[in-house]
Amino acid sequence: MELNFYKKTCLEFENFLLHSAPKIQTFHPYFETAFWEMMLSGGKRFRPKLLLAVVCAISPILSKNAFLPALAIECLHTYSLIHDDLPSMDNASLRRGHPTLHTLYDESTAILIGDGLNTYTFYLLSKARLDNGVKIKLIEELSKAGGIDGMVIGQAMDCYFENQKLQIDRLKEIHLNKTAKLIATSLKMGAIIGNLSKELTEKIYIFGLELGLYFQIQDDIIDTTQSENQALKTTRQDNNKNSYVNLLGLEEAKNNANGLKKNIVNNLTYFEKSLQQNLKILLEDYL
Repeated sequence: MELNFYKKTCLEFENFLLHSAPKIQTFHPYFETAFWEMMLSGGKRFRPKLLLAVVCAISPILSKNAFLPALAIECLHTYSLIHDDLPSMDNASLRRGHPTLHTLYDESTAILIGDGLNTYTFYLLSKARLDNGVKIKLIEELSKAGGIDGMVIGQAMDCYFENQKLQIDRLKEIHLNKTAKLIATSLKMGAIIGNLSKELTEKIYIFGLELGLYFQIQDDIIDTTQSENQALKTTRQDNNKNSYVNLLGLEEAKNNANGLKKNIVNNLTYFEKSLQQNLKILLEDYL
């Protein structure tokens, strides 16, 4: 049976990613190898697949042109994981089923690889085979979601308010910035590449914010209920943090996740059939 176009494109993107490690001119003994190591360690590739879901649905002719922006998103996400795992943050030893970079090498290497992936993200966007106006818009959106209007400020609040119990609306604000905005922006970038209308682009973005909150609550639940072998990362990390489980209890956190899941499934019906189909393919393992 022939693969669905979107599934086939995701497989082609994965192969593209595995063979996209940059050549780094250096006499450093291992930096070039280490730079792409966490990218090669696996991961769900969820955020780039969101971008590709939109492009494959609304402008399939541009699917290959969307590979560099999709790779850029994965680079930015991977940098954030490397820095999240550092001793000064979560001090985690396992990520994607592999030792974290600071435990495998050293902390300074992990910091600098994270820095390198962050900046390489925007180099990749600059090289995409897309109209210059589109590329500028993608750079604008991704830098907002990954920076001081999103992931960075979210992480700053998450770290600062450890050991201080917050109200649930404050926790939601942290999670929107730390996790949800990058997920929503992955969808939005696909809409920008496909030249979707402003109204539909905004609708996709709002859908993505709710999806991102769902993912963060699920992550809180996983941290409490799964072992490292099950989660393929260090768990039991949130004891001193504000999380849905810590603030609401496990059952109420699950109820919140289930409520979001119902909204997400319902809101899928407002998109055109091809986009619905692609998102259902991607989300079936998560919802």
